[in-house]
Amino acid sequence: MDVEQYLSNFFKGTKNPTLKAMEYFMEEFGHPEKNLKVIHIAGTNGKGSCTEIMTNILINAGYKVGKFISPHLIKYNERISIQNQNITNEKMEEIIERIKPKIDKYNSTNDSKITLFELETTMAILYFYENNCDFVVLETGLGGLYDCTNIVNPIVSIITSIGYDHIDILGNTLVEIAEQKAGIIKEKSDTVFALADEKTVNDKIKQTCIDKDNRLHIVDKQYIKNYSYNQEFQKFDYKNYKDIVINLKGEKQLLNSSICIECTEILRRKSYNISEEALRQGLKTVVHHGRFEIINQNPLMIFDGAHNKPAIENFIKSIEMYYRNQEKVYIISILKTKDSNMILKQLLKDEKAVFIFTDGNNKELYTSKEKLLAIAKKYTKSQKLYAQGLEYAINFTKENYINATIFFVGSFYIYGTVSNKLKEDKND
Repeated sequence: MDVEQYLSNFFKGTKNPTLKAMEYFMEEFGHPEKNLKVIHIAGTNGKGSCTEIMTNILINAGYKVGKFISPHLIKYNERISIQNQNITNEKMEEIIERIKPKIDKYNSTNDSKITLFELETTMAILYFYENNCDFVVLETGLGGLYDCTNIVNPIVSIITSIGYDHIDILGNTLVEIAEQKAGIIKEKSDTVFALADEKTVNDKIKQTCIDKDNRLHIVDKQYIKNYSYNQEFQKFDYKNYKDIVINLKGEKQLLNSSICIECTEILRRKSYNISEEALRQGLKTVVHHGRFEIINQNPLMIFDGAHNKPAIENFIKSIEMYYRNQEKVYIISILKTKDSNMILKQLLKDEKAVFIFTDGNNKELYTSKEKLLAIAKKYTKSQKLYAQGLEYAINFTKENYINATIFFVGSFYIYGTVSNKLKEDKND
């Protein structure tokens, strides 16, 4: 079996929100999810960072940790890992072969077919169970309440942030979206939640915890103090923790790190052995690909998959922090499902920058470069606007803007194309 081809051709459609298929799979395999110690993470932004941070803290504490993320940046294997080592194609094939008859059985008796994410989540749960992971850090795909990962009963739930994204599925208001995210809050467990600006959102999370007899641990920005940063690290205090050093850029990472400190404290109270040194090392050495990541040095190229309003705002804030006085070039690719007007309106406030609009690596999925260029002209009178193919844009900037800082922004799904192109150029 060609695993990548099988997965790429597998049914990717959406259907009415339900956990019916996941309940079927867990029953068929003897409920492996009940034997996993899960940290379940949801949120509009920040859940990927928290997933990486918590995984790194627990590995530094000596635990065997399974991690499930989405989307992948280059290969499907990235979605499922143990000790940050991706699952192999051979292991994926072996697990798929076991799941496949059950998929056929389900599809033959149900109108709604098994989706790719249901297959991936089932594969991950089986892999973590069969490899006796001490912990599993599980990132939701979309929302929470009806997300495939919500088949688990976590020891800690984390809700990082509530913002507008996937409103066609999750709801048109922040309260509706919060209700979906709050779906991962379970009976008689613990939840870590970063306090939102909207009182109605906070009230929704608090009430859900009360209804579920769930202990709520709130992370409030007021406890983050003595903040400083340089080109390598950020440093801050959180409550009784002084001089915490984190290896991720952008002010938003202070909040994500504080969330993970709270989660670690909960695990300690549950008698898990996580030293302060393991916590500090986990924060200081964490890596999160595709989030304000330097991917090339000469010229300096930075990749950030920001594609919704909070993420774009954080992206712009990080540029102001680190590269305010640099000549800047933005290479922009935006999926048709995203709000191109909002993204471009925000980015084009940088009036001195050069903007290159591409149609990503798939013209069917991405807004055309011509359309992006037309939208951009509504928000700026700048003449430094170009419409180019993605790979041509990489060559163009490398030849013409060697002293500039070049930013790739708007989508995670071009990461593999950009990375491979840069590797090919180095090998030439």
